[in-house]
Amino acid sequence: MPEPLVEHHGVPVLVLDAEGAPIATAQDALDLLVSASYEGAELVAVPAGRFDDSFYDLSSGLAGEILQKLANYRLRLAVFGDISHHLRASKALPDLVRESNRGRDVWFVADLDELTARLSG
Repeated sequence: MPEPLVEHHGVPVLVLDAEGAPIATAQDALDLLVSASYEGAELVAVPAGRFDDSFYDLSSGLAGEILQKLANYRLRLAVFGDISHHLRASKALPDLVRESNRGRDVWFVADLDELTARLSG
């Protein structure tokens, strides 16, 4: 079943289902981004649990690779859901989350309601 493309405040958002295939490699992310771009999405909303734990371990380099691919495809990312256990386990991740949330291209939000509120302005 295709992922739903919804519009929030004029922004086409591809919302991934929590039960989908895990995003464990840069190639997984690239496949997703190509699909999202084809569908017309400007932002991809990914449940936190879809990312492999290595995404949250910044020393693995996976998050950096994925964020770079997003920039190359001019897509925005919202990771939604509870990542508190990853934040507690890392010194660098809280900084990435804080800095990302100050910008407009990558956000870490609690849920889709928070994402919709952020998109509203």
